[in-house]
Amino acid sequence: MNSVTRLTSERQKSETAAQSAHDWRNRIRVALVHDWLNQMGGAENVLEEFVALFPGAPIFTSMYGREKMPDAYRNWPIHTSFMQRLPGVTERHQAYLPLYPLAFTTTDLSGFDLILSNKSGFCHGVRAQKGKRKALHICYCLTPTRFLWLYDQYRGQERIGGLLNIGLKPLLALLRRWDYAAAQRVDRFIAISSVVQERIRSIYGRESVIIHPPVDTQRFTPAPSAPVGDYYLIVSRLIPYKRIDLAVKAFHGLPHERLVVVGSGRARRALEELAAPNVSFVGWQPWARQVELMRACKAFLFPGLEDFGIAPVEAMSAGRPVIAYRGGGALDTILPGKTGAFFETQTPQALQRAVEQFDPYAYDPAVCRAQAERFSRPEFRRRLLATLQTFAGQAAKRGHP
Repeated sequence: MNSVTRLTSERQKSETAAQSAHDWRNRIRVALVHDWLNQMGGAENVLEEFVALFPGAPIFTSMYGREKMPDAYRNWPIHTSFMQRLPGVTERHQAYLPLYPLAFTTTDLSGFDLILSNKSGFCHGVRAQKGKRKALHICYCLTPTRFLWLYDQYRGQERIGGLLNIGLKPLLALLRRWDYAAAQRVDRFIAISSVVQERIRSIYGRESVIIHPPVDTQRFTPAPSAPVGDYYLIVSRLIPYKRIDLAVKAFHGLPHERLVVVGSGRARRALEELAAPNVSFVGWQPWARQVELMRACKAFLFPGLEDFGIAPVEAMSAGRPVIAYRGGGALDTILPGKTGAFFETQTPQALQRAVEQFDPYAYDPAVCRAQAERFSRPEFRRRLLATLQTFAGQAAKRGHP
């Protein structure tokens, strides 16, 4: 087979697969499930991709703060639980922690063909079966419920202590039992990264496939022949678990280097008080300015431990390398020596050494960009749709209704 014939054959196979996926989407009844809709974040970015894949599919959630969400959401068929009527729920949703299992357990979606849940909390607990009716439930797992299974970490981040901490412990034990049982009723899991895959295995005893979250690689693009600037860059919410303090402390020992920090949050004042003159806090910047800063930085710094981490991929998409702590989602996204470098321990000294040894001119922007494209929104949609179709086919062979 010559090269032209081979390319033609591959194109025909791709077009056939795309048409098959399109036909399958039009044949099935899909329900999308989300924990809560009162704030924007990575989970909501994933939900937007679900909606793009299955336009018009109903979205089931515990509650919806209409005024807090983008205008486009108002055109979606959003269905809420009884929690929508609770006073102040969209402002203080954490206060209603014990009610989320009931909200989702009483959501009967057994009449659908496919349930796609977008879980970091309790939404995987929806009812998929009633009598002989059974929907195929696939859970896109951002993480097993963090404040149940990683409570000590969560407690430190949210500064929970005293009587509240003591009172929460028996409640959390009950919720963990419910959460585990709900996870056993899910048909298939998809994990956002290798670290979450291992967490699903160790906590729920379930296997999963990995599909990394979508990154808007079209927004962050390299600039043709852009010179490398004289600064390192962080773009982040300024909250304790992001560990921006490690970078701020590291730059005390790097007086001839500059660090620019984009973002805001409750830790900003403390970080500014900690910073040397070579660290600049510029607050949140418009997207266009963030792109400019990404394109020209020596490297993007990522000192925290994240389940995935979108910002480093955005930096690579803009053609710049990343210096990250060796752990979490960074292990899936950064190619050491090609698109960035790791430091081994979460200490200022380790990060300082990594910056001292870093050569910002040794990294090819095209290689960084190519790595980022592996996590693009079109790639996410392609992989997710193919995986859902595969799972549905496997279920059908097993006699799934």
